[in-house]
Amino acid sequence: MEIGIEPIIYGLIFVAVLALVEGLYLTVFGKSISLNNRVNRRLEMLEKGIDREQVLEQLRKEMSQHMNAKGIPLYAILADKAQKANIAFSPKALIMVMLLLSAVAFMGLTVGTAASLPVRALVALVMGFGGVYVWINNKAKKRLGLIEEQLPDAVELMVRSLRVGHPFSSAVNIVAKEVPDPLGSEFGMIADEAAYGRDVSESLKSLAERMDMQDLRFLAVAVTIQQQSGGNLAEILAGLAKVIRARFKLFRRVKAITAEAKWSGMFLSGFPIAAILMINVIKPDYYDEVKTTAAFIPAAIIVGVFLVANVIFMKIMVNIKV
Repeated sequence: MEIGIEPIIYGLIFVAVLALVEGLYLTVFGKSISLNNRVNRRLEMLEKGIDREQVLEQLRKEMSQHMNAKGIPLYAILADKAQKANIAFSPKALIMVMLLLSAVAFMGLTVGTAASLPVRALVALVMGFGGVYVWINNKAKKRLGLIEEQLPDAVELMVRSLRVGHPFSSAVNIVAKEVPDPLGSEFGMIADEAAYGRDVSESLKSLAERMDMQDLRFLAVAVTIQQQSGGNLAEILAGLAKVIRARFKLFRRVKAITAEAKWSGMFLSGFPIAAILMINVIKPDYYDEVKTTAAFIPAAIIVGVFLVANVIFMKIMVNIKV
């Protein structure tokens, strides 16, 4: 019994595509773009002698370029995720990267497999575009997760600053200097916009909508209400920090409780597909006696529909809003 290696080759090429897009990103923009960098990117650009206004313009351009490119065919699928991930590649550069990775995948498939030309071309395009989507999606999830984790500490830092007598704009500036990316650069842009005349509450609202994050909306609303009706902003933010931290703690508990169900769902969804692939690799003629019958295609479609329904319902069951 001989097991083919083509499925393994497909998997290795896809992993290589993911590694290549990450390598290109770090090569073009340097390690400062990495989310695990302890010095936020805005401060690093300022330390290099770049003018403050140019830094703000560059960061704002990266912040909005993907949403402005939603009109590009098929790019709308990536635009929202790319904005939340704050991908520094421009939309045109990202499309070129997709085409480059598709070409690399096509060469890998040509060398490593015996598939026909149309199949290689189709799979290469799926790998190139799908690899970039998976990479952007992972970047967005990681960035949003870090912002959620950093936000309570940032709010508490603002509270301490306000209690010693600093104005709110100075408290925002302290967060911009003391907190690493991704939140440090975001608050740095808010501080720069405030210095050039924009209202801080408007900048916070814009950040909350761009990140689509409820905790940031709470912060923006709290600052707006205090500006309009007055009150002790330090006490308001102190209470907000406790609420955000409690929500984050509850979210982690829910995530831990639903982890088993998520992995069970992934296993139940992936096992039939893996079984079909292994059967075709180990015994390619397994279905020869039944695949010519009239019931084979309808049965395969029904099984596929049930698999998709299983994935959807398992995701709904474990997607608990906090």
